[in-house]
Order: sequence, then structure tokens, then C-alpha cells
Amino acid sequence: MNASLEVEDEILCECSGTTKNKIKSLIEQGIDSFDDISRKTGAASGCGSCEWDLEEFLAEHVK
Repeated sequence: MNASLEVEDEILCECSGTTKNKIKSLIEQGIDSFDDISRKTGAASGCGSCEWDLEEFLAEHVK
């Protein structure tokens, strides 16, 4: 697996097991708000330690 694919397959939220690739897929489907992604995946709804990572990922990938 190349390094770029490995980065996209990284788990962003340990509690829900949500990967960066899953979030990117949701963004491509037009689901691009923090709250909507959290509802769809469970990310940032457990311990909350990934909230900043999710916000940062969205800032980088949402146009």
C-alpha cells in the first residue's frame, strides 16, 4: 500500500473506528458538516479527543 492510501485509511476516531477515508467519502456525497459527519459515523461522540482532528480534516478537505 502506498503512503498516501495509508494516510487516508488512518483511523481518525478510535471510539467509533471512523477512518479518514470514510469521512472523505461522506464529503464527496455532500455530507460535510461536523455535526452531520458525527451523526453518520459516531466520530467525536465518544470521548471527544478526536474533535480537533475532525475539525482540521474538514477544514482541509471541504471546499
